[in-house]
Amino acid sequence: LGQGGGAGDHEPGDEPRRPQAAAVQQQFQFDDFARAILARIVKKCGTRTYWEQWARDVARIAEVHITRIKVAVGIAGSEEEEAFDRFLAEIRGDLNDAITSEEAVEMLAQHLITRPVFEALFEGYSFAANNPVSRALQGVLDVLDRQHLEKEAQALRSFYDSVRTRAVGIEDAVGKQKIVVELYDTFFSSAFPKLRDRLGIVYTPVEIVDFIIRSVDELLRSEFGQTLGSRGVHIIDPFVGTGTFITRLLQSGLISPEELAHKYRHEIHANEIVLLAYYIAAINIEAVYHALAGGEYVPFEGICLTDTFQLYEQDRDLMSGLMADNGARRTRQRKQPIRVTFGNPPYSAGQGSANDNAANVDYPKLNQRIADTYAAASSATNKNGLYNSYIQALRWASDRVGEHGIIGFVTNGGWVDGNAADGIRLCFAQEFSSIHVFHLRGDARTLGERRRKEKDNVFGQGTRASVAVTLLVKNPDAVQQGVIRFHDIGDYLDRDEKLAIVSRFGSIGGIEQERKWQTITPDMHGDWLGQRDASFGAFMPLGAKGGAAQVTLFENYSSGVKTQRDAWCFNPSREDLGSNMEVMIDAYNGELERLNAAYPYADRRARGDLADDFVDTDPKRISWTRALKADLARGKSLAFSDARLTPSLYRPFTRQWLYYDRRLNEMVYQMPRIFPMDGPSKENRLITIKQRSPAGSQFALMISSIPELQTDGGTQCFPRWIYEKTGDEPANGFAFGSEDPAAGAGVLQRRDAITDAGLLHFQAAYPGEEITKDDLFDYVYGLLHSSDYRERFADNLSKELPRIPAVKRAEDFWAFVSAGQELADFHCGFENVEPYPVTVAQGDLRLAHIADPVRFYRVEKMRFGGKHDRTTVIYNRNITITGIPAHAYDYVVNGKPALVWVMERQGIKTDKDSGIVSDANAFANETMEDPAYPFKLFCQVITVSLRTMEIVRSLPPLDIMSNADVHEPDAVETILKAAE
Repeated sequence: LGQGGGAGDHEPGDEPRRPQAAAVQQQFQFDDFARAILARIVKKCGTRTYWEQWARDVARIAEVHITRIKVAVGIAGSEEEEAFDRFLAEIRGDLNDAITSEEAVEMLAQHLITRPVFEALFEGYSFAANNPVSRALQGVLDVLDRQHLEKEAQALRSFYDSVRTRAVGIEDAVGKQKIVVELYDTFFSSAFPKLRDRLGIVYTPVEIVDFIIRSVDELLRSEFGQTLGSRGVHIIDPFVGTGTFITRLLQSGLISPEELAHKYRHEIHANEIVLLAYYIAAINIEAVYHALAGGEYVPFEGICLTDTFQLYEQDRDLMSGLMADNGARRTRQRKQPIRVTFGNPPYSAGQGSANDNAANVDYPKLNQRIADTYAAASSATNKNGLYNSYIQALRWASDRVGEHGIIGFVTNGGWVDGNAADGIRLCFAQEFSSIHVFHLRGDARTLGERRRKEKDNVFGQGTRASVAVTLLVKNPDAVQQGVIRFHDIGDYLDRDEKLAIVSRFGSIGGIEQERKWQTITPDMHGDWLGQRDASFGAFMPLGAKGGAAQVTLFENYSSGVKTQRDAWCFNPSREDLGSNMEVMIDAYNGELERLNAAYPYADRRARGDLADDFVDTDPKRISWTRALKADLARGKSLAFSDARLTPSLYRPFTRQWLYYDRRLNEMVYQMPRIFPMDGPSKENRLITIKQRSPAGSQFALMISSIPELQTDGGTQCFPRWIYEKTGDEPANGFAFGSEDPAAGAGVLQRRDAITDAGLLHFQAAYPGEEITKDDLFDYVYGLLHSSDYRERFADNLSKELPRIPAVKRAEDFWAFVSAGQELADFHCGFENVEPYPVTVAQGDLRLAHIADPVRFYRVEKMRFGGKHDRTTVIYNRNITITGIPAHAYDYVVNGKPALVWVMERQGIKTDKDSGIVSDANAFANETMEDPAYPFKLFCQVITVSLRTMEIVRSLPPLDIMSNADVHEPDAVETILKAAE
């Protein structure tokens, strides 16, 4: 700006400066100066982005601390080793026996790094001197001081200064809480991601926290004539996180000033298992109390560093040394008659990969309570989901409040309508006098229109699951028991709109005032939402497991193969698949040799205990699972076999190669009886049923090769044939292959998977008709495509396997048979149908023969021509497809149009963990020997989609015969006919 004076400063003959150019230059200089100032302000005051950058440095510095601490405590017989061993024993007693030495070292590193953060944020408080855990950890670190652990922390001095600067002038507790939340979300998530992932830690919006707190207070008043401030009402947040529930409780005004000191000192309790969160919660609660009560600093003695579930696994607390005060708090808490439990339980269902070494802890007593209640009452076959941590929290809290109490949780909403959760719903109706559920939706695992209705999650990106606020009341004196009130927040709402509605209601009383509660009477299945059509239960089931004694259409069925290492075990390239598996098998055998060398005399149990800490978890070398670690512990080596490279169907209309192996596929289920592993490949067809498919959409697909499990709900596969090994030549049926010494003596025999009883049932329905098992197989497939069937029984099909009714007229039966046969041929033979004659708007396909066809047809990612234009698809830079019929997208299978499945899978993807590339062009060039295969496949699936919908629309209306009209032979005749 200081480049001269006004116009009078120009000498005669000088060219005057152009005003526009001068202004531009001045503006540029000012903008540059402003950016520099802003950069300094950010660095001085701190922002979320700035703290995220620091978190990356913290992650690095934490690793340095961890390494130094390991070296210090690894010297046998040293003072450091003895101090650490005492600390490890203490922390296992206070948390749980599953705490590893690695995790204990990480806790010390966390303390070392984070203590100055809290001192900077809450300057003047004596937290570090008063908190028993902080004192204990500092005592251990004092012994390790000779390792100069503070040296690396000096690198974080600017970060600590930014926290202190940010807190200057912010005296109100709400403002400091905001900083705490930002630190927690950015600093913790980036610096310690493994712990965050294992515990499913997310921050609860204050609108939901306040809703729960006020609702609990209203229920205390109406049910027990008490308030949250009443003497004797003990309150616990068993998963306190950053302390938001308790700080909002203190700030709510629901506890009077006269009640506050007693409540704070004696009747509010909190537990936290994560050291950093425990620190934040303790300081946060203490700061809020001090702001409200004034006077001298009073530590919050109701908080414990502990694993809530493990605390109640023990009959009594062990004596503590280093953390005696923490142990005393735990003992005191266990003795209190808890009246209110509220909070946000962890959502973790378990680690996604055993490479993470972050598996959930086992709680035998708590899990036995779930087995005796929720699981025992459930009709589901697979009940593994009932041991999710949020369901464990529901079971724990239900027991902890005794005969009189209230639970207020915000949790995963899957229990409200999940199939395996029917036992939870049945138990709730029996255990509680009243149940209030405010369903906030937001399930990101849904598809299509259902996904659009669910829309945003109130936790943002914190969870992909639906969310429900649940208030549970135990009052044996209530006039009515098991009263269920439900309110759904509504469709198409974004996060802000949902939170605004929660805030507007304020509590369950606000929902009552607006008359929004729906009173639910559960049906016989324990369903609350989408109650089933009772007539469905009279139809013939496709199959049944779990010892169910009933007549079924199929003798056996199976889930798809669950590898738990899909990037390794599936690939479009047969050659790449083999190479990848050889790399992993070599890495595994190397780890086995290393383990044997390190522990040559260790027994199997000791090896098993060592496996998690011992193994190399580099995801670019190996993908661990629980079963593979168990094999390592047992000393079992692996060997690569080219014969295990098997054709498979990875997704609808997407073929890939599978490494089909019992030990490297985590679960093969019944697939070896459908597609045998030994000997030459066998032909078969399967009707796959996609579970959790959107209501009313196509959920059945006929396939002719091994499918992958598809974890978003899973598949159940009903085969035409079963292959079994027999020691004798088959008396009837068909024998395939020869005796395989490696697999044991015997000949593979093929036999029908459809039962004789199932066939007799339908033969009895249509006297005089010559019906075979092939006809029945096709009838089932045709009927499953009926729009009438899918829409009428949508609620049943969302919760259980299909049942197959007999239609009234024989001509309708044969119409379904004919349709099913044609659909099966199209869906299994999708690569053989005539491609749809699309228009190529850009690119001349004739050039492919002149140019390099491999390059010409290479596809990386297909995309639509426009946001709302599905009639055009940009295949690659050479080819743009136009003239795609809009109604080709009407064929939706397993939640997506068949064409979208092709677009998603015919391309190139790189697995972020392993770095393995999945290139659909490799399948085209190697297996199909046709570089144009992805292009042709897209056009073929257009044909399949159009013809599928033509067949579906031509199906007869569903006119069902009652079972009374089916005159089956009596039991003796049935047995004789079956024997014949």
